[in-house]
Amino acid sequence: MTSRVMLISPAVSAALREARFDDCCSLDAAGLRRAQSAAGTLPTADRVFASPSVRCRETAAGLGLEAVPLPDVAGWAVGRWQGRNLEEVTAAEPEAVAAWLTDPGCAPHGGESLLELCDRVGGWLDAVAGEAGRVIAVVEPEAVRAAAVRALGVTAEAFWRIDVPPLTALEFSGRASRWNLRAGRPLGDAE
Repeated sequence: MTSRVMLISPAVSAALREARFDDCCSLDAAGLRRAQSAAGTLPTADRVFASPSVRCRETAAGLGLEAVPLPDVAGWAVGRWQGRNLEEVTAAEPEAVAAWLTDPGCAPHGGESLLELCDRVGGWLDAVAGEAGRVIAVVEPEAVRAAAVRALGVTAEAFWRIDVPPLTALEFSGRASRWNLRAGRPLGDAE
């Protein structure tokens, strides 16, 4: 039995443009237009999910998908850093940011560590491997990266080396937790 999973990163929002930890903001007008222009270009799916964030739900709707919110693929829980940008957090807590970027088990912000994020998203991906059919999920970029880390069987440090542009798809196919990846298919018109 082969499972197919397409993870789609959200379209552009102010938080993505400003390198800000998600603060529940909506897509900007350009991001919404891009998502809408890609509607109808996706394969048919047996199950459709979205991260509970506003930008993921709005991207799914813009793509014409009726997505079920799924906490297992929610964005990274970054505690007190939520809504702040990386530059201001680095200025206020340079040692904490340095530890966060170098130690996958560290969570100085009071949220979840990189290892916990990879385990949560990877656990969902492993569970999907036991189900036939195609899944489409619109998820935060960090959830896409965490899934790639799990699928490739690499260390969590590789997470920082994976770029996930807005409104792109990372496709997984496999069975029994052995995944193949097809990376970076842009949806709609390239930005």
